[in-house]
Order: sequence, then C-alpha cells, then structure tokens
Amino acid sequence: MDLTYIIREPENFTASTPLLVLLHGYGSNEEDLFSFVPTLPKDWLVVSFRAPKETPYGGYAWYDIDFNNQEKFVDVPQAEAAISGIMESIMKITNHYGLVNNATHLCGFSQGGILSYALSLRFPQLFNKIACLSSYPEEKLLGNINKDKKKLEQLRFFISHGTDDAVIPMDWGRKAADLLYDLGCYFSFREYMSGHGVNQKNYMDLMTFFES
Repeated sequence: MDLTYIIREPENFTASTPLLVLLHGYGSNEEDLFSFVPTLPKDWLVVSFRAPKETPYGGYAWYDIDFNNQEKFVDVPQAEAAISGIMESIMKITNHYGLVNNATHLCGFSQGGILSYALSLRFPQLFNKIACLSSYPEEKLLGNINKDKKKLEQLRFFISHGTDDAVIPMDWGRKAADLLYDLGCYFSFREYMSGHGVNQKNYMDLMTFFES
C-alpha cells in the first residue's frame, strides 16, 4: 500500500535526524495535523500520511467505522492493512533519507491515535515519543503487542482527551492509563475541557512534550 503524504524537510540532514509521523482521524486528511509543523522542532523530518479509504464528504479513513454498532466500531482487517501500510511507508521514507540511527515519533488523532497505540506497542524498538490525542487503545488491535518491558522502556507517551468528547468517550481514553501502567510504560495522561479536538492548552502541552 503506497500512502500519499506531505513532508517538511529540515534544512540539514544527518543519519540521526528525528522523524515524526502524523496520522489524522476519520474523515480528515493529511493537511489536518500538518498544521502543527510551524511549532514543531525545526530539525525534525515531519511526514503526514493520508489514510487510504475515502469517506463521505471528501475525507479519508484508515478503516470503516460503524457508528451505530460498538462491536463493529473497528473493521479489523482494514485496520491491520492500514498498520502494514503505515509501517511500509515509514520504512521507505527512512531508507530514502538514509536515517539509520534516528528516533521515530508518532502523533495520531482519534483513529490515527488508535493506530499509534497499536504501532508503538507492537514495534516498540522502532519508536520513541508517541502522542495519542482523543483516542483509545483498541483491544482488537492489541492481541499481539510486545510485552517485554525492556523493549517498552524507551517509549514515551503523551495522552490527551477532552472531558466532553462525544465521539470517543472519556472512559475509553482512560483505558490507556491502565494499559500503559500495567506494561510499565512511561506516560502522561491529561484531560482538557474540550470536545473531540485539541484546544490551545492541549496543543501547548503537546509541543512541550515534543521539545523535551
């Protein structure tokens, strides 16, 4: 699966240039989180992928969602295909730019955050900082996660959720704290007075996390 993407290159490249991968939510596109670029570290390579499936009203999705059926909230085969496609695309970009000993970071909103949990916990040796915004860890995608605490210890999670989120309930988001605590992962979990989105305070805390 060749994913469409947009990219911000730093002025100078080395083999250890950090890579940040942005994964948008359901019904959005690659421009959405790319709006973070002006305040992200200048020496990072930033890539924002477009999800492969078209949605009504002109957006894109990583997998279909049945909003009326909690059991079918995730189309697992499509989500698995998306995970493989994202991994493949990350490897291609890493090879293209000759990044051999760099840190790779993930930032996902909503559906993109759900995939960020799955990607980072399955392949912890490949990632460092992971931001999951307005999302939750989907059990159906976490059956084969890496539970080796030694491998998980390099991961750093920033988790944020709006207290008035009407799309993904706050309780779902809180499941992440229990999961990451049990796995011995380093994380900060923050709640904000907002709906399904990123307010100003959340945004500033996110940028502090990436800069730290």
